[in-house]
Amino acid sequence: MAAPATVVVPRMKLGSQGLEVSALGLGCMGMSAFYGPPKPEPEMIALIHHAVAAGVTLLDTSDIYGPHTNEILVGKALQAGVREKVQLATKFGILACADGTREIHGEPAYVRAACEGSLERLGVDCIDLYYQHRIDTKVPIEVTIGELKKLVEEGKIKYIGLSEASASTIRRAHAVHPITAVQLEWSLWSRDVEKDIIPTCRELGIGIVAYSPLGRGFFSSGPKLVETLSDQDFRKDLPRFQAENLEKNTMIFERVSAMASRKGCTASQLALAWVHHQGRDVCPIPGTTKVENFNQNAAALSVKLAPEEMAELESYASSDIAGDRYMHDFLNTWEDSETPPLSSWKAE
Repeated sequence: MAAPATVVVPRMKLGSQGLEVSALGLGCMGMSAFYGPPKPEPEMIALIHHAVAAGVTLLDTSDIYGPHTNEILVGKALQAGVREKVQLATKFGILACADGTREIHGEPAYVRAACEGSLERLGVDCIDLYYQHRIDTKVPIEVTIGELKKLVEEGKIKYIGLSEASASTIRRAHAVHPITAVQLEWSLWSRDVEKDIIPTCRELGIGIVAYSPLGRGFFSSGPKLVETLSDQDFRKDLPRFQAENLEKNTMIFERVSAMASRKGCTASQLALAWVHHQGRDVCPIPGTTKVENFNQNAAALSVKLAPEEMAELESYASSDIAGDRYMHDFLNTWEDSETPPLSSWKAE
């Protein structure tokens, strides 16, 4: 096993219900799905163990990653005494259909079945943080959270989270059972959550988990990233990586890179440090499949930014991002996560 990263990852409180995690999490998705072919299982298990040895305790997966194969991988990595050292986060809500399409589900029977499936694949008797991965706009959020509340009471999950949920949906959910964390895309080039969602989370004492804090790898490699993507990598279809947008976005990467050179760090470390500096209630979960990249991410915790440096970074990406986050109609995002009123629900 490679030596641990030189920076020992500190701990933080996530939300206000008692969950404590590492200030840097590990996104495990790319090990198994969406970012090209699955990576060799022994190497990925070794990477997870390396991250845990460096102080990472928050491991993030989902039942749609694969589907299912990433949970199985993480479950194997949890063996040999690792389970007791980590907080395990997984998600439900996205169903992969036989025809290649995806459906969003939040009805109680599905919630329960999904949880049971994840418990079995992960080989655990309790999930620390269980997210609704995408909001089912056919089911009142109160109904979905009501079933999750039952799973908490039964000891199958400890804490409830939401992913890609609007401020109003978060409020409605939190009124049924405390929401511990909201997962959202937050980076130098995805900042629209700052207007309503971040303030709502802070008002309610909800932790913030930032996924894709490096712009899906863009702040690591810049435009060169696109040249290295396999045909199986869904980033090839993302609007921000298309030729008509890439040239404009490259200018942002070049500015970040120039500032990073002045500070003696990499562009990815600077972009990640910016997320860390958003507050002690924010936990970024960059994904990686390489030990050296993990070590670089962990070292970003040592990069300090003065207020004027934060402002400079933000000026680069304030309004210059070209392209949407996702393809049109890819999956529900927080912009379209409103659900019907509870009064409209008729249980089957």
